[in-house]
Amino acid sequence: MAEHDREPLLGRETQLAALRARDRVPVLIVGGGINGISTFRELALQGIPAIIVEQGDWCQAASGALSRMIHGGLRYLETGEFGLVKESVTERDRLLLNAPHYVAPLRTTVPIDSWGGGLVNAGKRFLRLGEKPARRGALIIKTGLTLYDLYTRQSGTMPRHQLNGLGATRRRWPGFAPWIRCSATYYDAWITAPERLGVELLEDSRRANPQALALNYLSVEGTDGVQLTLRDALSQETFTLRPHIVVNATGAWVDALNGMLAPERAGQKMIGGTKGSHLIVRSPELLRMLGDEMVYYENHEGRVCIMFPWFGNVLVGSTDIRIDDPDEAVCDEAEKRYILESLNFVFPSLRVGEDDVLYTFSGVRPLPASDAALNGRISRNHSLALLPPVNGREFATLCLIGGKWTTFRAFGEQAADRVLHLLGEKRQVGTQHLAIGGGRDYPAAEQYATWLRQLTVQSGLPSTRVAQLAARYGTRAEAIIAAIGRRPDRPLRHHADYSENEIAYLIHHEQAVMPEDVLVRRTRIAISGEATLARVTELATLMARELGWSDDLLAQNIALTCSRLASRHGLANLTSTADTEETRYADHP
Repeated sequence: MAEHDREPLLGRETQLAALRARDRVPVLIVGGGINGISTFRELALQGIPAIIVEQGDWCQAASGALSRMIHGGLRYLETGEFGLVKESVTERDRLLLNAPHYVAPLRTTVPIDSWGGGLVNAGKRFLRLGEKPARRGALIIKTGLTLYDLYTRQSGTMPRHQLNGLGATRRRWPGFAPWIRCSATYYDAWITAPERLGVELLEDSRRANPQALALNYLSVEGTDGVQLTLRDALSQETFTLRPHIVVNATGAWVDALNGMLAPERAGQKMIGGTKGSHLIVRSPELLRMLGDEMVYYENHEGRVCIMFPWFGNVLVGSTDIRIDDPDEAVCDEAEKRYILESLNFVFPSLRVGEDDVLYTFSGVRPLPASDAALNGRISRNHSLALLPPVNGREFATLCLIGGKWTTFRAFGEQAADRVLHLLGEKRQVGTQHLAIGGGRDYPAAEQYATWLRQLTVQSGLPSTRVAQLAARYGTRAEAIIAAIGRRPDRPLRHHADYSENEIAYLIHHEQAVMPEDVLVRRTRIAISGEATLARVTELATLMARELGWSDDLLAQNIALTCSRLASRHGLANLTSTADTEETRYADHP
């Protein structure tokens, strides 16, 4: 445990002190989404003292609004993006090995309405002769899944797909709509805690290279062409840095940052993002129907949608809507109705309505600028764009364009290699087989129970509590259990699944500085529909104690958190109903 007893690697005050002492830096990464974090990790592992800053919290925007799928992108085969699918499947299988505490296989069923439908339209889309969406028949889907299996066999051991006739489909899915004539089954993967994985990547990076700094709530205010001015959103303190290279990893805000740093790029668009919204719904009947599977389906328009179990509820999505201002990305009422109608299109006997929606989330996919008539036709691939120094701007800017969550490691590797080349440095360490955070030394399935028993004996905690912490944090649970035992602990009054010392660990070791950071990104409290007013208040009060907030600041943060949960996630009616809820320790996926 000695390794974990050190000062928190992501502690803000220590890193801010180090930032004050910096002037020239080789690389400044702006944007704390998954691709920026991945680039930071790659560079830190090569010994580069890079700095990454994020104006909000880590993985706060699109990187926290994904569909929770780690997948190869089956539908991209239809548009001929074979390289992207192959890369995605390869990275999916690497994540299954490198992050087994958060990434797991997901059995997936595709409902189909015909055997030969959609052949003509599919051919037109493949040849770029048509944009119109159309439903895909079994022959098209089987062709795609056969290619999918081929890529999978090259990089992993996922089971092959199956095509199921009407009888087999009805036996497994009696609630399917009458239009469904057959189905296909294959495997992809899902991620239980994407935002937490981002934080663990940062911690791993800092552990490997303490000279590399990672600071959230630090924004770029401007530049004189030589230095960049940064501002701490919490203290309003400003910092100046003179970078050799700026990595613009701001996703949907790439053009906005370019306009600030490189005025000669004003009006030149690199990003044409689309909004994707999702719902978390409470429907015990739908949950029972799904079991442990995902349904990957086409709605009445032919748009691909998903639904799968999400810790006692169901995740349903998504939309694909052009948006000009990424700051305005929220799930609106029209999207909510659209997603629910799509759900009922597959399961018409269910009555899932707006009152069953517990939580909404929305993000802007940072897609490359495109004039495609159909949003689904815009490539999900990633690319790099270099803005070399010009008269009046000494630093180069490397822009990260596009990218899927699944391929973050490969994209970060490519971006880092470009930066290393510009710096005249060479790669020393690869990350293809490098475990992440709590996935390091993760026990195999047959050894998992033995590991839990050992932790239980060592810690003296109840076995249910140890199992809960292990499910949340993987092998990092060992450090958290040790921290919990250093001082008297007690469960939160309004959410006994968490304890005061557990939350304190997240605050001090994971750079959580606002209640929303904990509720939305360090835990699953909000996305599970459990963010009551009582819980928000208790959590904020605990943070005030740990971070030294005044009473006025505590009240402001409670009000701000409730407002943001209402406007961003549809939680308009926070109520203190937690007092009557029972303690639960069943926290496994």
